Amino acid sequence: MRRRVFSVLLSAVLMATALTGCGGSADTADDAQTAQESPEKEGAGIAKEDLKVGFVHIGDPSDMGYTYNHDQGTQKMQEDLGLSDDQIINKFNTPEDAQCDTALRELVDAGCQIIFGTSFGFEDYMLEVAREYPDVQFCHATGYQAASSGLSNMHDYFTPIYQARYLSGIAAGLKTETDKLGYVAAFPYAEVISGLTSFYLGAKSVNPDVTMEIQYTNAWNDPKKESEVAQALIDSGCDVLSQHSDSTAAATTAEKNGAWHVGYNADTIAAAPKASLISACIDWSIYLTEAVQAVIDGEEIPADWCQGLSEDGETDTIYLSPLNEDIAAEGTQEAIDEAEEKIRSGEVQVFQGPLKGVSPEGEEFEVKEGEHFPEQEEASAPTWSYIVDGCTVVG
Repeated sequence: MRRRVFSVLLSAVLMATALTGCGGSADTADDAQTAQESPEKEGAGIAKEDLKVGFVHIGDPSDMGYTYNHDQGTQKMQEDLGLSDDQIINKFNTPEDAQCDTALRELVDAGCQIIFGTSFGFEDYMLEVAREYPDVQFCHATGYQAASSGLSNMHDYFTPIYQARYLSGIAAGLKTETDKLGYVAAFPYAEVISGLTSFYLGAKSVNPDVTMEIQYTNAWNDPKKESEVAQALIDSGCDVLSQHSDSTAAATTAEKNGAWHVGYNADTIAAAPKASLISACIDWSIYLTEAVQAVIDGEEIPADWCQGLSEDGETDTIYLSPLNEDIAAEGTQEAIDEAEEKIRSGEVQVFQGPLKGVSPEGEEFEVKEGEHFPEQEEASAPTWSYIVDGCTVVG
């Protein structure tokens, strides 16, 4: 499977750097030599009462999706570390443009020693500000440039959410009556395509006849557009929807049409109790707590951090919301539990061959029988960006 096309993919996305994978947490030796020394590397910690932590979010917790989920992690981190409310500064509803630069600088001016940016499009702005303020730590969710930047105060973090997506897909595959799923997707980025692919593969693992239609909204959070796309997918015969978008619009649209829904980031049963089956979620508090504690202790933060299902289950960063037993197909929980154990043990690899796909640019890719695509094994950022057989982009 490690053919030329995979080398090109990794060199383009990961810029040919040796990154820390999901099981590790150390920076590369090259980084240590080229990166600008930070207070953490000198062992200079910060008194907890003097700490300020900043966040830049693309939305706000009212989305009941991505930003809500991340903010839940912030609150858990704050509780675990015993920080006061005035030590946390949030910049909500920040677009992926120059307003991000402004928000970052305002957080620096406010005295934040560590700043988290939680949307993909923030990374270039964070890199620029990080270069100017080497004493401030910058942590970016879903990014890929930190390890190659030469900056010891720039860090990327994410989780292998594709594992939870796969498990949530099992609920969809067992529930569908038309064998046709629909997916409300934000952008044709690797992060999104990795998630929708793993969801489909989970569904297909229990229902070989299932197919899936995908339609992009070209926005992370646009309830009106998400509802329109969900309606179009239902009208085309999709009876179970999932999403990589931030609002509950897909769930409520499914309920209005007598369809079903699998969520992302938050339990949507309250929003659509007759439609919502289950949701794939992330516990961001684990990373946030580790990173902030590192600043307090004067310890180094990994350039690239990724952690998923743990061996003992005590530090899982990904999880499923409770299954809606009132509407789920019989045997769904048992099928999910069985698959989860096989993922934990390594018996099941989500991107297992034989698997064929085509990128948005038309590049073909194949994973051969007996091999698997090492998604997030070599870096925290997802790199799978191929639409597999059985899935079709529409609209």
